[in-house]
Amino acid sequence: MKSLWKDEDARSYIERFRAAGQDVALRVYTSRLIGRDPALVMHGGGNTSVKGATSNILGESVPAIFVKGSGWNLDSIEPPGFPGLDLEYLKRLRGLAALSDEEMVNQLRTHMFDASGPNPSVETLLHAFLPHKFVDHSHADAILALTNRHDGEALVRELFGERVGIVPYVMPGFELAKVCANVFENNPRVEGLVLLKHGLFSFGDDARQSYERHIALITTAEQWLERERKRGLTARFDAPADASSLCAQVAPVLRGLLAEATGEPDAPYRRMVLEWRATDEILDFVNAAEFTKLALTGPLTPDHVIRTKALPMVIAEPDFENIEEQLSEAVTSYRRDYNAYFERCVESKGVKRIRLDDFPRIVLMPGVGMLCWGQSKKDARIAADIYEHTIRVKALVHATGEYEALPEADLFDVEYWPLEQAKLGQAKAKPLAGQVAIVTGAAGAIGSAVCECLIEAGAHVVASDINAEKLAQTCEELAERNGKDSRRGVVGDVTDEHSVAALFAEVARLYGGADIVVPNAGVAHSRALDELETEDFKRVIEVNLTGYFQVMRQGARLLKAQGTGGHIIVIGSKNVMSPGAEFGAYSASKAAGHQLAKVAALELAKEGVRVNIVSPDAVFGEGRHASGLWGEVGPDRAKAHGIEFAQLEEHYRNRNLLRARITGKHVGNAVVFFASNRTPTTGATLPVDGGIANAFPR
Repeated sequence: MKSLWKDEDARSYIERFRAAGQDVALRVYTSRLIGRDPALVMHGGGNTSVKGATSNILGESVPAIFVKGSGWNLDSIEPPGFPGLDLEYLKRLRGLAALSDEEMVNQLRTHMFDASGPNPSVETLLHAFLPHKFVDHSHADAILALTNRHDGEALVRELFGERVGIVPYVMPGFELAKVCANVFENNPRVEGLVLLKHGLFSFGDDARQSYERHIALITTAEQWLERERKRGLTARFDAPADASSLCAQVAPVLRGLLAEATGEPDAPYRRMVLEWRATDEILDFVNAAEFTKLALTGPLTPDHVIRTKALPMVIAEPDFENIEEQLSEAVTSYRRDYNAYFERCVESKGVKRIRLDDFPRIVLMPGVGMLCWGQSKKDARIAADIYEHTIRVKALVHATGEYEALPEADLFDVEYWPLEQAKLGQAKAKPLAGQVAIVTGAAGAIGSAVCECLIEAGAHVVASDINAEKLAQTCEELAERNGKDSRRGVVGDVTDEHSVAALFAEVARLYGGADIVVPNAGVAHSRALDELETEDFKRVIEVNLTGYFQVMRQGARLLKAQGTGGHIIVIGSKNVMSPGAEFGAYSASKAAGHQLAKVAALELAKEGVRVNIVSPDAVFGEGRHASGLWGEVGPDRAKAHGIEFAQLEEHYRNRNLLRARITGKHVGNAVVFFASNRTPTTGATLPVDGGIANAFPR
């Protein structure tokens, strides 16, 4: 590992954050250098600090410590991410015999200089009790590869000598802060502290010294690991097919098994979404003879347990011919074992705790790779990032010795530690949280708006369209407003059954499955019946009817495989109830699509799948999402009504009872209404047309 310090960059940070002062500006700079290397820090892990002074309201200079705050990541932290605290007061706390976690947090909050700042790190006192101006802390892979073995302490001592102090594992908080301070004072010449099965602290009089000491210590560990590497993993498992196909097969089944029943009829399940990975490194691990032994050991460092659970679910010998039964048994066994672990720890510790859910977050399968689960795609990605590094470190330890994790009692303390649980957040879930929707024709006026509304309601959306350029544009816009994890784009042709099957397989790989299927892709053609060409009629039927059929068929198969109900919400048309002259192909195709949806409602009700229809009228769209359908048929429809094309939208607005302009968002709101289970409804048609008397459902 090399130092990334550059004087020019350091000067630019000092200039950029001039208002915060040079010390804090350089603290931001080196924190980002550490935070941007995933071999050092991931997803909020690690923390850094700098000591200095601040002026209070009386104009007095007060010794201060500025330490990473909760909710900030080191890779992108800015000065507001370092709340300032009264350093002299915090140092006096070391004289206490004990300090509870709750009181420690209270003392930190009440001795901040700005009450609106983020909560200081739970390791603030550790930073404060060390005398150095700059302190850096990471969970470096190479350091954990040294410490996570039965002879870790002896190995660290042999490798680093007097360069570091060695701290036995102690749960973060007041006690750890005191132990670290005592270890340092026993040898004040050390450059850092190695915390067994936890990580590395380095320190110095300036930002560069502390950072480069950190890098130098890690480099020493890396060099030893490379030099002592004596063995690799032994290949054992030969997959019967490629990992991608196997993932598409098992993910929906697994997603259904991992849905937690709530007992509430209108929200019967809490679902999770998938992050699947199958890199060469991951496949080498899961296909190895040593796989089960290494996988069924604890995490690299205890704070990972809140993202990954203490252990993954391991399918040691997958039987892909009977995978549904095998996965069901494996999930049942995992949940039983987790509950036994919970009861065992609660009893041995004599504490009261509310059990968390008992579902695995990491599922490892030979031939498939790593299937990671979370309440959101972001949560699943975090779990995957952490476990990918776990695999790397465990393989590294195996090459140089024997891996050893913390005992389950220590992992339990962190998993059920209120200060760690707070990191997961307590925000109220949106109505479609944890759910996945598929929208076809997603780049159009209606489709893009439906995607937006579903995302705003908490769903993850797979947007599909035949136009790759417009789809990419739509996905970019959705990401700008809602974040990159809210959507994925898949180019697809609904008239091609292989393309539709590929779309649903990709959805399984991207999110594990789906809960809401919205057939929307459509075309139109305007001609009088005696002038309508057979090929044009067939083209409209192929997209609007055959396309709907193929999407609904594949959706039904997926929803049945998951076994947790769901929705098919068909985007229909006012023309079913009130057709227009010279619009025969479109009206007939939409009427057939409505009838198909009603049959699906009859067939899928026993599976808990609701099938409903949203019936809009004249959605023209605007800007980048102007309706392609109306762009194609609008001139002919205007002619049929005896008006100019520019008058067409106003014509349709004036003909409805409410004189309303119907937008894609209105259609999206109707889709969300059905998808949210607001009423126990299936087989229904909901008009979104401003009120067309001739189209009243009957």
